[in-house]
Amino acid sequence: MPNKIVLVSGNFNILHPGHMRLLRFARDFGERLLVAVYSDRLAGNSAHVTEKLRLEGVRSNSLVDEAFLIDEPIENLINRLRPDIVVKGKEHESNFNPELLALNKYRGRLLFSSGESVFSSIDLLSKELLKTNFNSINLPTDYMERHSINKSNLKCLLDKFASVKVCVVGDLIVDEYINCQPLGMSQEDPTIVVTPIDSKRFIGGAAIVAAHAAGMGAQARLVSLIGADSSGEFARQEIAASGTVAFFLEDNDRPTTLKQRYRSKEKTLLRVSHLHQGVISAQHQGRLLELIEDAMNGVNLLVFSDFNYGCLPQIVVDKITIMAKAKGIILAADSQSSSQMGDISRFRGMDLLTPTEYEARLGTGNREDGLVVLAERLRKKSLARNVLLKMGEEGLLIHAADKWQTDRVKALNIAPRDVAGAGDSLLIASALTLVTGGNIWEAACLGALAAALQVGRVGNTPLRSKELLQELN
Repeated sequence: MPNKIVLVSGNFNILHPGHMRLLRFARDFGERLLVAVYSDRLAGNSAHVTEKLRLEGVRSNSLVDEAFLIDEPIENLINRLRPDIVVKGKEHESNFNPELLALNKYRGRLLFSSGESVFSSIDLLSKELLKTNFNSINLPTDYMERHSINKSNLKCLLDKFASVKVCVVGDLIVDEYINCQPLGMSQEDPTIVVTPIDSKRFIGGAAIVAAHAAGMGAQARLVSLIGADSSGEFARQEIAASGTVAFFLEDNDRPTTLKQRYRSKEKTLLRVSHLHQGVISAQHQGRLLELIEDAMNGVNLLVFSDFNYGCLPQIVVDKITIMAKAKGIILAADSQSSSQMGDISRFRGMDLLTPTEYEARLGTGNREDGLVVLAERLRKKSLARNVLLKMGEEGLLIHAADKWQTDRVKALNIAPRDVAGAGDSLLIASALTLVTGGNIWEAACLGALAAALQVGRVGNTPLRSKELLQELN
């Protein structure tokens, strides 16, 4: 098998389980798996999605080493690439296969996968589209009345997002969702047995915060650390596609953080994180500060998106904060500590902090007081102006510095599908609202709405301003 190249071709309207079986079968026969996606011209009426989206879907699959468009007869491509093996579905075995003529010229092989199941791309695509409706979202009308918030004002604030230049700094993450088919219980030990059937990757962490900002109309910049690996290359492509300008520091000694979620029947079974949590070297700290200084030029909002993986040691945070304050830049921060230790209070002098209750208690060492006292203790310790305390299904507690005012917004989505990424969307939408002249109550309202939209679908997809406008309408 050494150095063998395997080629698969097709329309790939949407990567369904049948495709995944085909790709996994092909992967087992070589070291490099190449996938040729038929152009719109070649696919004709069989193309139900544009060639660009079909190609992006294949490229996002971790089994595939390289994917590209093909706009010529398949035998021409084989003559040029000379793959060792071409794999097709079992349904083609009894048909005429033009690939075979080209393969016979140099003793290449044509294999047919077992084709265990047949799925309709059109049916699956329809189901995916249905997953992105947000009928379970309700605006917090009582809260809006208490703070004299009307939809027209919120729409005006959304329109102003386009005038914002935002720089996001922090840990970049690639999230991979691996959908599994349950097989049953192991007979040897009490273990659930599943088989993977498809996977999809998304950008996460600081990267999705920046992509959300760009999607909502802001001019977004991202400063982060990235590894010299396939996950890093995927992140580069996705960030560029989102319209975000990236300032990347590449570290050959650290992998790009990859978080895998194994899911079955819309439930997460297991999370596996591939990462390095050590603090970046002094040399890299200096280089990171140089990149941030360049990226901060002309911005009016800076957002820390910290996951405590070593990208933002305290000395770097402090120097960035000093630089930003000297330029009059509004500051917001989130420091996630769901599966690792962190301290949100180390981000001092922020205009906005968005911790969970657990993170606030961790940062203050306070495990006894009520939520309002907890929020005030965190605000005083961190010298923050405003605190949005995330409480999951219980909603959001707003604690403003002005006259120690506090209120609560309920969770706006009564049927969330995937809570991952809710905090990222809340953080950036709220911060953008503050920088465009909105008050903390309006910021919390738009932030809660952004979070409700995000949890209504699986995976971190950049939010669009039109989605928020649609809910306000």
